[in-house]
Amino acid sequence: MMWYWSGGMHWWGWLLGALMMLAFWSLVIWGVWYLMTSAGRGWDRPPVPPVPPAPPAPPTARQILDERLARGEISPDDYRHLVEVMNEGRGHGAGGREPVGTSAGPG
Repeated sequence: MMWYWSGGMHWWGWLLGALMMLAFWSLVIWGVWYLMTSAGRGWDRPPVPPVPPAPPAPPTARQILDERLARGEISPDDYRHLVEVMNEGRGHGAGGREPVGTSAGPG
């Protein structure tokens, strides 16, 4: 038995063909656009290196004295004396003495 198709496609065949053609050209145009815009995105640039962490702050004089006392390099009496000397230099009191350079000696 032979089917008669009227010598062509029906309306849905033409619609499907038109939609497929539209999808194909849309994909081609999008691909060209993507390649053109991605060229300026920096594929040739090296990656940005991570920021190194900041170096630790150097220890203060008090921390160094504390460590020396803990290691046994200085005695507790020496430690107290050195802390007093440090405090005098910062203006926390002169321990009953005048600051250096302000004595009214002979002259």
